[in-house]
Amino acid sequence: MQHHGAPPNNPLHSTPSTGCGLRVCWAGPGRAGGQGSSRRQRRRRSRPSGTLPAGSRCPVGPAPPAGNLPFRREGDAALPKMVAGGLCLCGLLRLLCSLLLPALFLSGILCICLVVLLWGVRLWIQRRKQLRSAGRDGKRPLLVAFFHPYCNAGGGGERVLWCAIRTLQKKYRNVTCVVYTGDRDATGEEIVEGAFRRFNIKLIHPVKFVFLEKRFLVEASLYPHFTLLGQSLGSVFLGWEALLKCAPDIYIDSMGYAFTIPLFKYLGGCRVGCYVHYPTISTDMLAVVRNQDTRFNNAAFITSSPLFSKFKLVYYYFFAFMYGLVGSCSDVVMVNSSWTLNHILSLWRVGACTSVVYPPCDVQAFLDIPLEVEKSTSEYSIVSVSQFRPEKDHPLQIRAFAKLLKEKRVGQQPSLKLILIGGCRNQRDEERVNNLKRLCEELGVSDDVVFRINIPFEELKRHLAEATIGLHTMWNEHFGIGVVECMAAGTVILAHNSGGPKLDIVVRHEGRVTGFLAEDEDSYAETMAYIFSLPPEKRLEIRESARRSVHRFSDQHFEDTFLLSVEPLFK
Repeated sequence: MQHHGAPPNNPLHSTPSTGCGLRVCWAGPGRAGGQGSSRRQRRRRSRPSGTLPAGSRCPVGPAPPAGNLPFRREGDAALPKMVAGGLCLCGLLRLLCSLLLPALFLSGILCICLVVLLWGVRLWIQRRKQLRSAGRDGKRPLLVAFFHPYCNAGGGGERVLWCAIRTLQKKYRNVTCVVYTGDRDATGEEIVEGAFRRFNIKLIHPVKFVFLEKRFLVEASLYPHFTLLGQSLGSVFLGWEALLKCAPDIYIDSMGYAFTIPLFKYLGGCRVGCYVHYPTISTDMLAVVRNQDTRFNNAAFITSSPLFSKFKLVYYYFFAFMYGLVGSCSDVVMVNSSWTLNHILSLWRVGACTSVVYPPCDVQAFLDIPLEVEKSTSEYSIVSVSQFRPEKDHPLQIRAFAKLLKEKRVGQQPSLKLILIGGCRNQRDEERVNNLKRLCEELGVSDDVVFRINIPFEELKRHLAEATIGLHTMWNEHFGIGVVECMAAGTVILAHNSGGPKLDIVVRHEGRVTGFLAEDEDSYAETMAYIFSLPPEKRLEIRESARRSVHRFSDQHFEDTFLLSVEPLFK
């Protein structure tokens, strides 16, 4: 009996066995031409479902159920596609290699040309230095250049600049000091006169000023986004302008433009140093951005978006890496406080050439103010000394003062007055002052708050001599020259509980209290009320301890430590 689906038992067919346990069915010869085709078509139509055509491989034994006989194994159809895919991949790799090798070769040629060009620029600059005329003693003067685009601003950083120049003029006779500045609205004589009027600093020899035309490249207003990177790249172009106009022997960045350091070192062939007032980026800033705080996120959509905050965090980490890279090119690094030292060491990693040089504070002029027990008066004054910049947080001072007045009993004597003393660098600073005045009106303290802008040194000294409390509110202030001046003048200092004031200035001296620290509006108001509640004799003890502690911030101490730090640049 023939099994259903098996090939017919025809003597013309033979079933030789293959080596794999299969039998091959050989069909007899068919007719050629159209008749053979018609016959084959009729066979296909007449063959029951599930049977195999002649010439196909047949498994030995009973056939599987109809409809389950595979005509072709499943992997057979995929093999041509896999082969085609492999060929396409190989072709793509060959194409990439054929494009990559010429690109690498071209990039190498361009790099070599760039190196040759930069080396040629360096040699040209060195040649210009050698052609510099000799001085009166027949020796070519040593040019020491300070990069300080805002040298006429009148802040603590400018006091460091002029004291450093005066110190070098005292020590080295064959040194000519150069200042790169963008203050083209004033002459060199006016700038020097302003330094004497504001800081009581008189230079021994004239200073050469190199006026820069592209200072706008470092203005924050030019870069609404990626401000740090934009200003840093802008400083490179500004530094290039400075280098072309005057190539010094020694270059000192005294304003925090670290990206100019490799430019002057490798292209200018200079010995380079820097005085860091405040790191351009710090680990504190990275932490604030990581926590999506608004202090370092310029837009609300960044703060509210985890994705944009992550992107900005990556940007900050990239900038921190670049900042550390350029800073590590310095031969000498000076920082103004322990707080700045910790951040610079973590970013630049140049501990061998880094030292703390406290900024010079004109404590001697304030030490002339006599200290005595306060006499009864009808008015107490609170004085703040700082430039009108956003980070100084003057609104916090005004709100805390308004809270103090609100909690003060009506009719209680003496009355209180808040005096805000500071410098305005430009129109934006003036707009901030106007905003502060509007805030005073909103809080109803306009009659109790006084603004004194760009005042001479003698007037500053008089206000501090009459004040009871010296007020400071900047978060993470790098040092705080205004804090030291208030302590030297005999005020009871109330500073922010962070940065330089916390680590270096408002610390116990000889086991005694030298001042107070606060953090927010409530703590400032409470501490001011506590200070006013102290007996005059107790306040006098605090003032005397504070005055004794500030001798380590004197001009003389700065000169000694500054000369010791920059000595490697003059060898």
